[in-house]
Amino acid sequence: MEKLNFSGRLIGPGEPPYIIAEIGSNHNGDMNLCKKMIDVAKECGADAVKFQSWSKTSLVSRAEYARNTQYSDKKRHFGSLEEMVDRYQLTPEQHYEVAPYCQEKGIIFLSSSFSPEEVDMLDSLDVPAFKIASMDINHLLLLEYIASKKRPVILSTGMATIGEVERALDILQHGGSGPVALLHCISIYPPAYESIHLRNIATLQQVFDVPVGFSDHTLGTAIPLAAIALGACLIEKHFTLDKDMEGWDHAISADPTELEIIVREGRNVFTALGSTVRLVSEAEMSKRTKFRRRVVVRQAMKQGETVGLEDLDFKRPGTGIHPNEFRYVVGRTLAHDIESDYELEWSDLL
Repeated sequence: MEKLNFSGRLIGPGEPPYIIAEIGSNHNGDMNLCKKMIDVAKECGADAVKFQSWSKTSLVSRAEYARNTQYSDKKRHFGSLEEMVDRYQLTPEQHYEVAPYCQEKGIIFLSSSFSPEEVDMLDSLDVPAFKIASMDINHLLLLEYIASKKRPVILSTGMATIGEVERALDILQHGGSGPVALLHCISIYPPAYESIHLRNIATLQQVFDVPVGFSDHTLGTAIPLAAIALGACLIEKHFTLDKDMEGWDHAISADPTELEIIVREGRNVFTALGSTVRLVSEAEMSKRTKFRRRVVVRQAMKQGETVGLEDLDFKRPGTGIHPNEFRYVVGRTLAHDIESDYELEWSDLL
């Protein structure tokens, strides 16, 4: 299995989970807000921030704009679809402002590309990988074009059958892309717990032998941490500074407190997973003398008496003769008198 490599940071099995704060359109078209979100994501410990590279003309048809001119949910939709796309897009000029800002702050800049022109733009920004959104897993020409750039790829698999994933991965790999990571994803915002099927992470690993992560649309921190426990090497989580902010995705996004928890506890979960080999640490070995038991004698006995099983008890500490050695005590003769509850030693026996 070939791991991804972002500026020396490996992504794949055996590596600490790579955490992507998905800003997406949560910058709301405000570059001051955008830069503040980058700063806070970095402070929370995220490895990368991710945006979405689409424009008013590259993603939505004219007829679809005409069909969506007003919405009842005014908190998530301030106007028509066209007005919101126009405001929430990250313009080419803003790309060339945001990417260097991320570099200056020491956090990786990533973005999903939705057209060949946007692929070219991201390529010129020297992104470490192309992100392909779930909606484009069957956009074969776009996949071919992305593959031709020879960069690593992160491919979300929401709404896709295993056959569609196989076809997309085949196009990317045979088209010359760099290593590919798949993201298990449920394209519902937020999904019901029974629809998440985190065990699909292992399925994708076994079927395709590539790094597998999780693109998370759930509320809170429990599910991405569970995904890490099940082997996800990469977590993509929508990020906001305020869940109550106007916009499409703020309500289902992680706030700074939650992102910090995902980063910190995700790495703790990874560390705790450890090895499949059964090991007893030095620290645990040293605890044996305190937590385990030893052989003691129930009542006072005289020199020359034979020790029977009924004469023995087992109590802390775990020094001396261990409970699993009782067979070598029973039937032996005492070398001297002993008192009740006496901690028996081998030297007490003839």
